[in-house]
Amino acid sequence: MSSIPVSADSARTLSHAAWGVRAQFFVAGGLFATWGVHVPTVKAHFRLDESALALAMLAAGVGALLALLQAGRLVGRHGPRGVVLATGLACAVCIAALVAFDVYVALIGLMLVYGMASSLFDVAINAEASEIERRSGRALMSGFHGMFSLGGMAGAAAGGALLAAGVGPQQHLLGAALFGLVVIGAGSAAMLRMEATTAAGLPLSLPRGALALIGLLAALGLIAEGAMYDWSVLYIRQELHSDAGTAALGYASFSAAMAAARFGGDWVRARLASVLLLRLSGALGAAGMALALLVPHPIVALIGFALVGLGFANVVPVLFSAAARVPGVTPAHGIAAVSSLGYLGMMAGPPLIGLIAQAQSLTLGLFTIVLAAVILSLSAKRALP
Repeated sequence: MSSIPVSADSARTLSHAAWGVRAQFFVAGGLFATWGVHVPTVKAHFRLDESALALAMLAAGVGALLALLQAGRLVGRHGPRGVVLATGLACAVCIAALVAFDVYVALIGLMLVYGMASSLFDVAINAEASEIERRSGRALMSGFHGMFSLGGMAGAAAGGALLAAGVGPQQHLLGAALFGLVVIGAGSAAMLRMEATTAAGLPLSLPRGALALIGLLAALGLIAEGAMYDWSVLYIRQELHSDAGTAALGYASFSAAMAAARFGGDWVRARLASVLLLRLSGALGAAGMALALLVPHPIVALIGFALVGLGFANVVPVLFSAAARVPGVTPAHGIAAVSSLGYLGMMAGPPLIGLIAQAQSLTLGLFTIVLAAVILSLSAKRALP
């Protein structure tokens, strides 16, 4: 990656901005995990079956899609920092209010807003991360995404510990939302103050050609992340009949392994070709998920989920790097196009699993992850010649 000359003051500004964005990735992962920990809580609170729960998750996906259509325009007009502040506030409020109502329609509305806000938040912090990486001339994206996984691990572990200690769901949700608001505010103060640009303000357009293939692989990779975030806790709690504290460790084990692999991702990418790394990633992810589903024991499930995290950890960094090198498009446009398809995969996968769970079983639904991992592994060479 080529660098641009920066003064000492600019280097300090970039360093502060990088830590600000790391904080935003961390809190995004933490809020995601907080929802994941409380999927069984929401299911019980609203007395939902799997199809009704899947519909609520689908509402979040619809909200994300609606927001992504205008994400480029909004981030271009207001800058990543402004979008992060507004959408971070909305995400925190939605998390705090998850079980504050008894009406199912209220849950649908909350999930719709949460999907919109979280997708805009995600686009904004990735845009900022891409700009910091460009200005510094260093590979930083794996580390940024590692903070998301670290936040997910911390959020899930904290949720499990608090539930085991007898803290009520509403108290936990309010505490997590308040913590998120504090971190978002502090991190935003360090972010870059980028000027609005016409190019960044263009609405989303669907990628084509090489970008479409890379984007489809990103969608397959993020199906696993979305599914683990939404269904891993419920799988251990419901299918394996474990207590709430043990179940909460399902997402924590996945996120911990993913965080470790992402923090070491640049070292691995320097030593393995991208196609080989994607093939190995898909194979490990498929093996880990199959192990968790075929051996119905909580400890085995935690080990399997950790292997899924290791397998899928560097899929997104590899694909984002490939998207930035596609001829004929700017790196920023390539990353934005691929991330849009990937994010849709992350939001669409969990409802699909929920529908399969309602028709058959959650165990069968989660085999979707095995299928996605196998397709990703087999398609790596075609998407990344």
